[in-house]
Amino acid sequence: MPSGDVLVLIDDSGRVVEWGRPAEELFGWSAEEAVGRSVAALMREVAAHGESRRGGFSDAAAVLVKPVLRGTSVMWQVLSAGDIMPAQDVAILKAVFTHSPVVLSLDNQLRVVRMSTATGGLHDAPMGHLLGKHFTEAWELADPEEEAAVAQRVLESGEPVVNRLVRRVKAPGRPTRRIQSFSYFRLEDSHDRVLGLVASAVDVTERENAQNRLALLDTVRTRVGHRLNVGIVCRELVEAVVPAFADIADVEVIDDVIRGDEPPPVPVHRDVPLRRTAFQGPIAGQPVGVVRPLPTGTPFSDVLSDLRPRLVSIEEDSSWLAADPARAEVIRRSGSHSLIVAPLALRGHALGVVSFYRHQQEDPFEEEDVAAASAVCAHAALCIDNARQFMREWIVARTVQRRLLPQQPATHATVDISQLHLPAPESGGAWYDAIALPGARTALIVGDVAGKGIAAAITMGLLRTAIRTLAALDLQPDELLARLSDTAARLAAAYAELPPTAPLDREPLTAGCVIAIYDPVERTCTIARAGLPEPVAVLRDSTSVDLSVPPGPLLAEAGNAPFPATTVSLPEGSTLVMGTAALADEVLAPSGPLRPLLDGAGTRPLPDLCDDIAHALADGHRTGEALMLLARTKALPPDRVLTLSLPADPEAAPIARAAARHQLKAWGVDEETAYTTELIVSELVGNAVRYGAPPLQLRMIFEQMLTCEVSDTATSAPQVKHARTIDETGRGLFIIASLADQWGTRHQPQGKTVWAEQPTGVSTERRNGAGRPT
Repeated sequence: MPSGDVLVLIDDSGRVVEWGRPAEELFGWSAEEAVGRSVAALMREVAAHGESRRGGFSDAAAVLVKPVLRGTSVMWQVLSAGDIMPAQDVAILKAVFTHSPVVLSLDNQLRVVRMSTATGGLHDAPMGHLLGKHFTEAWELADPEEEAAVAQRVLESGEPVVNRLVRRVKAPGRPTRRIQSFSYFRLEDSHDRVLGLVASAVDVTERENAQNRLALLDTVRTRVGHRLNVGIVCRELVEAVVPAFADIADVEVIDDVIRGDEPPPVPVHRDVPLRRTAFQGPIAGQPVGVVRPLPTGTPFSDVLSDLRPRLVSIEEDSSWLAADPARAEVIRRSGSHSLIVAPLALRGHALGVVSFYRHQQEDPFEEEDVAAASAVCAHAALCIDNARQFMREWIVARTVQRRLLPQQPATHATVDISQLHLPAPESGGAWYDAIALPGARTALIVGDVAGKGIAAAITMGLLRTAIRTLAALDLQPDELLARLSDTAARLAAAYAELPPTAPLDREPLTAGCVIAIYDPVERTCTIARAGLPEPVAVLRDSTSVDLSVPPGPLLAEAGNAPFPATTVSLPEGSTLVMGTAALADEVLAPSGPLRPLLDGAGTRPLPDLCDDIAHALADGHRTGEALMLLARTKALPPDRVLTLSLPADPEAAPIARAAARHQLKAWGVDEETAYTTELIVSELVGNAVRYGAPPLQLRMIFEQMLTCEVSDTATSAPQVKHARTIDETGRGLFIIASLADQWGTRHQPQGKTVWAEQPTGVSTERRNGAGRPT
């Protein structure tokens, strides 16, 4: 007899309702004779006679009896089982349905037909009442429709689903939602007919919660602390824990800690103010940035007294809510019912507190969650302390940098200066300068030292001092950069000899610089650069031009590569723009997104232009320190300059003195200054006639200083001689050095210029308008 053939179907009263042909063959009764009779009576007759009505049993027959649903009634189906099931298989099935936590046998309508006797926690109803119900009614599932769809797919496809995590509904009296691991397997008979499913479920709530806590710690360690900024660290913390661990997170840090000061020991005094640095949640809390001391008698102040985390159940009548009305209002609006307050602490010192809230239908926190919150806050406290120390160093470095930069840029008659400086936490070595040079010229400088903190600020100060000293020698930009590079190389060598613990030995010295010298008489600008971007010139008609200046090597770089200089014409009213590498792609490059701001500069006030660029840069993410210097050129009026060609013979001095006397009178210079100037002019021309080479030229410039220049084509530099009493010559430069405020020599490709400067001898008002020839 084939396995799986249906013999008999018996109702719950024990009467036969179906009698199959195999039963007729086995027992000898027809269906008409057997249906409606009690199966017990039939079996008694079989036992009494010992044989069937058709001549006895030829073989022993193994049968299976299983419950089936017909409508809403459970009936018992007797099937032929073929070979007798091994005893081990019977024991396995018995163990599964006796001792497994939750095992259900479902029919092809996903109704419960059998369940393990150890099943618990499905319903408070007796086990028998669950038979015949859809399996989603037996389990209290958060999403029964989705689970029914999963089981139906297994029933249709035969592809099992294993270890599917399912949340159950939080029932009254149950403190937390439970998480179970569901598995579904399709049942088939020997003819591959689908009989139903076996569904098993294991409670994995504790395992999943533990894994979630470990995942939270891993997330916090991965995402929190990459930026050395206290505010950013706190924002990273709340973003990492909401909503993975809490529905609301609130971080408050002691205000002095944010400023870089040492954190106070515990217990923290009640008047110490804390600043809210981060808040994350579905509702708006108190604004970030609010500074206030914590009210006493609350879990938050208690945590700062002993650094012990608190697990608090929030009730409407909790007494501490009255001590902190602002926080109580946020709790009321959010519906929070569970709270963990954990300290931000390091080495017994308090940095702040973090509050974690759960609200509405979320499970309350458990003791294991307190340990997780403490571990999260321990990592955050370490990151905040690192940021605090960096902030302290950054504040010192910024203070040093500000003191080393020009406090109030000197006013220059021939250029208007404006600067834009946007510091970055990872830097501190950018600087600018505008240095007045002889002949009403101005040296415009932008530099940048790679690195950060105090080390970069100190190096910047040393290089800025060096370049101001070198500028007094009246060198051309290429020569200035070459000597500055030599100075930087010696400085780098000195750094290398410092002990490993010295702060200036952290990284090699790398610096860039661009120098432009503007001549308002010639209306030209000579530029050389070491590593920094090409400058840009904006003309009066608002068109911008990239100034093609060949790049030179970085300062202190090995080798003897030159710093090529380029001289360009700058019409009056042009704006020269120079900046650090942080502005190269956004502002200075022809295709930069902010380049149109320069193109439209024209005659706009330079401070307004700087403000527009600063606002635009604030919206982006840049790397490095942004510093930009803008200089709008002015031409020196022709009546402020006297230019005179001189013969290369003894007549040159009298001619020069006469011309100087006439021009000084026109400028309104007082007699004493005029006499001194005539003497200086005479000595300069006399030296040029004696030691120089023709052609000779005298130039006098009347600006903030009165400058006298004599040029010739000889390359030899004059030197001061100390003449003896009986010497008739050799006192010219000594006299000039004694009378002038300063004097020097400026070398040019076609020779040199010897110059001397002294005060003009007239008031500012008269110099700016009175005394000019008509």
